[in-house]
Amino acid sequence: MMMRVMVIVMFLMMVSSMGLAYQESQVSNGGAIQGHVRLLGEPPRPMAFNLVTIPDAVYCGRISTGTGWRIVEDFIIGPQGSLKDAVVMVKGVDKGKPFSLPKVEVEAIDCDFLPFVNVLRDQDEITVINMDPVEHDIQGYETARERGARVLFNRPLPMNSFHNVVGMFGKNVHTHLPGKPMIEKIHLRKGRDVFVMQCGFHPYMFSWGLVVENPYYSISKEDGAYEIHDIPPGEYEVAVWHPGMKSYLEKTVRVESGKTLTLDFQYESPQGRRSVHEMQENPHFGLELLGEGVEIIPSLRRQVP
Repeated sequence: MMMRVMVIVMFLMMVSSMGLAYQESQVSNGGAIQGHVRLLGEPPRPMAFNLVTIPDAVYCGRISTGTGWRIVEDFIIGPQGSLKDAVVMVKGVDKGKPFSLPKVEVEAIDCDFLPFVNVLRDQDEITVINMDPVEHDIQGYETARERGARVLFNRPLPMNSFHNVVGMFGKNVHTHLPGKPMIEKIHLRKGRDVFVMQCGFHPYMFSWGLVVENPYYSISKEDGAYEIHDIPPGEYEVAVWHPGMKSYLEKTVRVESGKTLTLDFQYESPQGRRSVHEMQENPHFGLELLGEGVEIIPSLRRQVP
């Protein structure tokens, strides 16, 4: 009897670890949710890094302010406060459409990680490819504000050895070749669903990931719009997450067969100092430290503070 109980417990643990709580089934005449995510108030103060103190200042400075600073563009805000890269999720759906997500591939390109926000299942793989003629160092963390962060991986990301580095750092030269990819499986501890990647060499490089429990999610576009379809009728919690915010937004809704529910979300813009990394005048770390005649020119894009 004891042996039978142990077998049942082990089976249930295995099922849970494999993420089989969600069941795929045909959805007939499901409902939909659509709307916009917005940010109310003045845009938050941006994180910024002094390129003079960081490797590859000239190459990475092709995207910069023109004054030697690189801004972390974690809030992409459009007309009427529309907010890009917010993940809208329908929670509590245990049965529905196929739970197949696109493979997550992140490019390190122009000293940036793209996409900035990714969605995946627990135990899925993430692939990171270096497209730059400089090396990167990938540090991955699962994060929780109440319990601190835990290291998932720390891997070098070498550049493609066939890059023609000579003359690569001029004003307009722009060549990208894929290096050997880094592939890691993402497994977060119970109760955690957020992870972040950052470059150890270029700390302004971020990419965020959110682990979802079902396929009913949408990432807001530049106009803040999102759409989620084929939702089985029922009452659910709809939650919104954005990497720049400290909390989720949540609303309880009822989804009806064949009907589309309009549901908008509004974040209050975070005010005050968000990070120790902000632009400030420092006479000890000016552009002259790079050497005579060396410039940081935003030839790809000039960032606006």
